[in-house]
Formats: sequence, structure tokens, C-alpha cells
Amino acid sequence: MEVWFTVLMGVLFGFLAGYGGFFIGNRFRKRINEIEQNSVQEKAQTILESAVKEAEIKKKDIILQGKDEVIRFKTDIDREISDTRREVARQERKLQEREENFDKKLSQLDVKYEVVINKTRAVQEKLNEAELLRKQQSDVLEEISGFSREQAKKFLLDKLNEELDHEKALKIREFERQLKSESDKKAREILSAAVQRMSAEHVSESTISVVPLPNDDMKGRIIGREGRNIRAIEMLTGVDLIIDDTPEVITLSTFDPVRREIARIALEKLILDGRIHPAKIEEMIEKAKQEVKETIKSEGERAVLEAKLTSINPELIDLLGRLRYRTSYGQNVLDHSLEVSHLCGMLASEMGLDSVIARRAGLLHDIGKALSHTVEGSHVEVGVDVARKYRENPEIIHAIEAHHCDVDPKTSIACIVQAADAASAARPGARKENLESYIKRLKKLEELALSFEGVEYCFAIQAGREIRIIVNPKLVKEDAMIILARDVCKKVESDLSFPGQIKINIIRENRVMEYAK
Repeated sequence: MEVWFTVLMGVLFGFLAGYGGFFIGNRFRKRINEIEQNSVQEKAQTILESAVKEAEIKKKDIILQGKDEVIRFKTDIDREISDTRREVARQERKLQEREENFDKKLSQLDVKYEVVINKTRAVQEKLNEAELLRKQQSDVLEEISGFSREQAKKFLLDKLNEELDHEKALKIREFERQLKSESDKKAREILSAAVQRMSAEHVSESTISVVPLPNDDMKGRIIGREGRNIRAIEMLTGVDLIIDDTPEVITLSTFDPVRREIARIALEKLILDGRIHPAKIEEMIEKAKQEVKETIKSEGERAVLEAKLTSINPELIDLLGRLRYRTSYGQNVLDHSLEVSHLCGMLASEMGLDSVIARRAGLLHDIGKALSHTVEGSHVEVGVDVARKYRENPEIIHAIEAHHCDVDPKTSIACIVQAADAASAARPGARKENLESYIKRLKKLEELALSFEGVEYCFAIQAGREIRIIVNPKLVKEDAMIILARDVCKKVESDLSFPGQIKINIIRENRVMEYAK
């Protein structure tokens, strides 16, 4: 019983002690919170008072700054007003001085005007006296010569007309001689101007074509069993296939460029396909023929479009396209015909003629070469027959007939076609036989310029129509450049033969160098 009592008392005592500790702790925390709250309020009050003081200070600073700005602005305004007043006063003084000067000049003008009036009166009196004297002299001359005034005038006019007629005759003869001497020069200038405006590319072709092979085993497949494949190709195309020890190539040889092109296209298709036998060969050759036919048509249409022509018969267009596969001395005939067409148009424009007819005649002047290997007669005769067949303009037919002087040219268009044909054929690099001589002429021109003292470099440009000479500025002074240019001109004229004229362009370069350290 005592034990239970003791336990109960212990529990009760622990409860009371815990409650007492909780009560005391709670009171202690409340006290601490009150102290902290009072401290926070005091700090907030302190911060607020500090902020109010700072705001008052800043307010006073801003007011002071504003007053300073107002004072400074007022000072600037006062200074500007003062400057403006001084400027206005200066302008007023200047205007006043001008008015005074104007008044002085006006008074001087009045004086001068009176002087001029007096002089005019004096001059008029002198003129009246001179007229009276002239009349008296005229009466004396009429009495001495026995001619009246009208008779003397007629005599002098007749004498003057005789002298003028003599002068006019001399001038006319001189003009005729000058015109005759300059007509050739003018023609060369017109031709050279048209040629220089024209630029064209020329492709040199031969009588063979080379077809690359993927490997040497393909040669045996092209030859076929007992040579049946190669015989089929040669029989269907009319082209000789040359298969030798040259690795991985086959050579096609014929004088007919159209057949050679058909054979080349067909052989490339066969190599690409890989199935090579007579039936496939025949199929590929037919496809190649169709492809070449389309190319011929497109090339003919391109030529007509580049020549800016219309209303040309489709069969004539096909004949023009066939010229794509014809060459003359290594010069492609279609490119040559297009160049002649452009030159004819330019020459006709320079001379005030119909450029459309000139371009058409130039494009068709070699049309006979498309059929000359299948029809008897020269390409001129064949071309004339073709032009007549398709009802071309008689002026164009005559130009075709006369472009190689088979007949005398009777029209300006025919002469233009002759000149353009010759210019295209003689263009540097156009034909094989002229290329070497053209290069030699350029080299000789450069060597001639280099032979003069002080010349460092020289370059012949514009197909030999201009040479640019760069001289050493230490050896050739600026005044000596004119003498050097004249000496080079005389040397070129005496040692070289050339069409048109050659421009001598001398360049003297001064260089100044300095080094920054």
C-alpha cells in the first residue's frame, strides 16, 4: 500500500513539476517576445526617423540644385540675348553702311549717265558728219569712175563671184582627192569597228574521233565473234573503227562528220549498256541517228535565234544545223556562218543599210556546204539552188552567188557579205593556216617595242591592234614619252604590214615607298 502511495505521489509530483516548468517557460517566452517586439519597434522608429531626416536633406539638395540650374539657365539666356543684341546692332551698322555706299554709287551713276548722254550726242554728230563725207566721196568716185553706185556694186559682185567660183572649183577638186584617198581608210575603219565589236569561238575538228573504253576487254566484245559486231557497226554507219594497241580507246575515222558523230554516240551507248550484238547495234545506231537529227534541228534553230531572224523554212533550218558538223580549214562552218551574219548586220548598221537582209545573207552564204558532198557542183552553186528553191530574196541569192567572186557583186549587201566572209576567215586563230602567222606578227610587234631603250615590258592586246609599253621611269622622262611614242609608231609603220591601225599606249609608273618604324 505504501508502495502504491509512493508511486502515486511521485507521479503527482512529476505532473506538478512539469506543469510548473511549462508555465514558467511559457511566461519566459512571452517576456522575451515582448522584449524583442519592443526592440523591433524601436529600430523601426529609428529607421523611420533616419529616413525622414535623409529625405529632408535630399529635398534641400534638390531645391538647391534646382535654384542653381535656374540661375545658370538665366545666365545663359542673358548671355544669348546680349550676343543677339550685339549681332543685330552690327547688322544694322552694316546695312547703314551699305545704304550710304548705295547712295554714293547712285549719285556717281547719275553723273556718269550725264557724261554718257553727252558722249552719245557727240558720237551722233560725228556719224552725221561721216555720212555726209561718205556721200561726198561716193559722188566724187562715181564722177571719176564713170560708174553709178549700182553699176559699181554689180561690177564688184561679178568680180567676187568669179573669184568664189574659182575657189569653189579648187575646193571641190581638193575634196574629191581627199574623199578618194580617205574612202579606203574609212571602209577599213568601218570593217575594223564591226570586227572589234564581234567576238566568236572557233572549234577545230579533224576527221577522227576517239571513244574511251572502261577496260581493254571491251575491245574484244566490240569486235565480236569472228568480227561480226565490228562489221555490223562499220556497215550500218559507214565509219572505220580502228582498234590498235592504244590502251582503253577506239578511234573512229571518216570524212563525213555526221556519220562519225552517229557512230560515236551509238558506240558510247553500247558500251554503257554492255549488251553488244548485231540486233542491239542496229537499235543503238537508230537511236543515235534520231539524237543527231534532233541536235541538227536544235542547232539550226539556235543559229536562227542568235542571228535574230524569222520566217525561215524548216528545211533550211535543218540544213543550217548540218553545218554544225562541217568544218573548213579547221573552222566550224556553222560558227563561221553565224559570225559572218553578225558582221554583216554590224557593217550594214554602220553603212545605214537593212541589217536584217544583211544578217540573213551572211547566215545563208555557205548553206551549200551542207549538201555539197551529196550534190554535184560547188557549194556556191548548190547554195544558190537551195536559196532559189526556198524562195529567198533575190538580193540574198545574189549575195550567196557573189561571196566568192564567182560573179561580180552588184549590190551593197553582196559586198558586205564578201567583206564579212573574208574578215571571219582571216580573224586571228579562226583557221589553222593563219594562227602561226598571227602569233609571229604579235611576237614581232612586241620585239620591236622592246628594242627601244628604257622599255621594260610590252604587251600586244586586242588581236594586235594595241600595244601597251611600260617604261622605266628612271630612264624615260615624262617629256621623252611623246618622242618615244612617235619613234615606235614610225618603226611599226616601216617594219610591219597590218590591217587598220595599231594604238601605241606608253605607261610610265612612279612609285614612292617609305617604311614606318
